[in-house]
Amino acid sequence: MPFLNFFGCYTISDKVADCSAEYGGATNTFSWEDLKKRSGNFSTIIGSGGFSTVYLAKLPDSTLTAIKIQSVCTERLTRIHEQELQILLRLKHPNIVKLLGHCNDREQEGVLLFEYVSNGTLHEKLQTKAMSWKARTSIARQLASALEYLHGMQIIHGDIKSSNILLDEQENCKLCDFGSAKLGFSSMVLPPCSTKRSRLMVMGSHGYVDPDYLKTGLVSKKNDVYSYGVVLLELVTGREAFSLERGEMLTEVVKGVVEVEEVVDPRLRYGGGGVDMEEVKDMVEMAVMCIGCLPMNRPCASEIVAWMKEKF
Repeated sequence: MPFLNFFGCYTISDKVADCSAEYGGATNTFSWEDLKKRSGNFSTIIGSGGFSTVYLAKLPDSTLTAIKIQSVCTERLTRIHEQELQILLRLKHPNIVKLLGHCNDREQEGVLLFEYVSNGTLHEKLQTKAMSWKARTSIARQLASALEYLHGMQIIHGDIKSSNILLDEQENCKLCDFGSAKLGFSSMVLPPCSTKRSRLMVMGSHGYVDPDYLKTGLVSKKNDVYSYGVVLLELVTGREAFSLERGEMLTEVVKGVVEVEEVVDPRLRYGGGGVDMEEVKDMVEMAVMCIGCLPMNRPCASEIVAWMKEKF
């Protein structure tokens, strides 16, 4: 059934056809019955979020795929799904998870098929494995490249965090989850005391959300840059952006540090791979610039990429 969205009154299939024709994006479509068959009746869960579950399946050519299924169906979530699909159809970058298709059954809205990235998330790796410094700097460069690409297309991701960074077998990064992504520069600004604010879903995740966005309601590329800075701190320290157990934000912990050696991941200092402390200091310096209070003073993604190429 048609509904009014940001682009006018269209059905999802209408807009997908228009968008894929313009950008040459993924256009593979699958029936619900076919997806049930190829996933073993959705028997293997490989991920879950607030409003979706991800299942493992195998395509006709034996390619493994991750099927993301919206678990709650509301008009607002349907609009979010449509915008996510339209954004994904525009994207082609080695460090952004690839869209392989979607379900064409109108009764089953909110179903997307992605490339299967087999090595878990950056968040899982940092909490359970001893990642080398070389792998961490490579992920930092790749994520910056993905952001530069997105921002060049006027796309704001809106939820940069370590659990939205998938890793392949070579520990290359694949940015995922575009459910919070915004296309273009249209933003909503509400006064901090607005009663409407309590009814809005905050864009981003605890520990990664730009304080300036929380204060003003203004969505911008610099929100992504702030979150990127938090990920850099995670790569350096091995700590979570927000520790529920200790009730502390990583940005606050690092703020009071005089010597970088105090917070560097001990697995880097005492592991077999070794770490260049000058590079660690450089990484922290960039993180501090990214999480700076004034968005206008933060570097843009292209500046971060250039800096990364120079330093690492």
